[in-house]
Amino acid sequence: MKAKLIKGLTLASLITASPLYAADYVIDTKGAHASIEFRISHLGTSWLKGRFNTFTGEFSYDAAKPEASSVSVNVDVASFDSNHAERNKHIRGDEFLDVDKHPTASFKSTSFTPNENGGGVMKGMLTLYGTAKEIAIDVEKVGEGKDPWGGYRAGFSGTVAIQPKDFGMNYQLGPAAETVYMDLNIEGIRK
Repeated sequence: MKAKLIKGLTLASLITASPLYAADYVIDTKGAHASIEFRISHLGTSWLKGRFNTFTGEFSYDAAKPEASSVSVNVDVASFDSNHAERNKHIRGDEFLDVDKHPTASFKSTSFTPNENGGGVMKGMLTLYGTAKEIAIDVEKVGEGKDPWGGYRAGFSGTVAIQPKDFGMNYQLGPAAETVYMDLNIEGIRK
């Protein structure tokens, strides 16, 4: 009986220590291990790049059941940064992001369709400029494992192309700049 109890406790501890169960993660924005970056064509001759410096979020991930994965992110739109103070002021103003009226953007997933590499397609509602639209993000699993501080981390990257006019932003920059490409990188610390 004692041997069965020890065997049962050992098996239970292996199961709970395994990364192959549903876990909730906090996106590590404090350690600068996550980013929301963008690029948009400038006159069809180069890329204007930038990022949103302030955001928070969480995700849930289960390697054994990846279709149950979910993510939720909130972005401080005023943290828009294109590495140029005057352009930042203009983009944050009422002709573009209008951060006084629409200070936050958010994404909340509605479904995840995994592929064989641990990535897949994450669908969800992006709320930007006061308008919510469904988008689909192509997701790649970067990796997961223990960190040097006794925690456990998982990381993903994703890309999505959006049309600002779909969210009600009608400032015309010409046909070359109708699409904004978002590059998303998240590293989460398991709760």
